Parts: sequence; structure tokens; C-alpha cells
Amino acid sequence: MTQRVELATVLDRLAVDGLVTEYAVAVDDGDWEAYQGLFTADGRADYRSAGGIEGDAGQVAAWLARTMRLFPVRQHLIVNRRVRFGVLEQDVGDTARVQADYVNPMRFAAEDGGPSEPDFVCGGRYAFAFLRTDEGWRLREMVVQEKWRRAPHGQEAAD
Repeated sequence: MTQRVELATVLDRLAVDGLVTEYAVAVDDGDWEAYQGLFTADGRADYRSAGGIEGDAGQVAAWLARTMRLFPVRQHLIVNRRVRFGVLEQDVGDTARVQADYVNPMRFAAEDGGPSEPDFVCGGRYAFAFLRTDEGWRLREMVVQEKWRRAPHGQEAAD
């Protein structure tokens, strides 16, 4: 590889990794406009394994806006990011896939609207598919694979 190709790969990796972080921040902050802006026009998200929906970014953002009201405090921790470029056979470097593990602690809303005890915590793996567009890298697909959760009152669930 030439230095120019290596530098381009590093820059692409930083851009894609940055979008994963922007995804977490948008969800945690409830910025549904920013969330939708991370996706391509035909981008889709799938939260079914976590009890949610699958649909285009607008549909899913509306669902998240309603659902996340239950959790006024939330904080994604996304780790172990595995980035792969050009995963399609005809690709020329304009696609990427990221597999990343997550832990997501949240607090339920109290009757006064603020956070309450106890916490709800879940964890699993994200599968992100990215496409390079004229506006830069964007999410084409995001799938959540929830593997476990710890719910209030000691109720635990796992895959």
C-alpha cells in the first residue's frame, strides 16, 4: 500500500468510527433530527431484538422519541469496534461494516418526569453498514442484537 492509500484508509476509519459515536450521542441526547441525518435517504434501522421496530430512519426516530421518554437518563457505551471496508464484491472502497458491542445503562422516569431508581441496563452488539455519499459517510443499515438485559426488581433476561 502506498502512504496515500494508507492515509485515506485511516481517514475513512476515523470518519466511520465518528459516526458510530454520533449515533450514540444522538440517541442518548434525544436528538432525533441528528439521528436521521446519520442515515442515507433509504437507510434503515432494526431494533426488533430489543423489543422495538424495524423501519426507515424517520419511522424509527419517531418510535425512539416516544419510547425513550421512559428513560430520561441514558448513556451508550460502544466498544470493541471492528471495521471492515469494501465488503461488497463490486465495492471500490465506498462501503464499510462495523460490528461493535454495547452496554446501555438507562434510568426510568419518575412520576415527576425526572430519573428514578433502579437502573435498566442492556447489552449486545450493533451491526452498522455504511455507504460513502456525496455528503460523506452515512448509515445505510443498523441492526441491534440485544444479548442481555437487567431490568428492575432483579428481573433478568438473556438471549
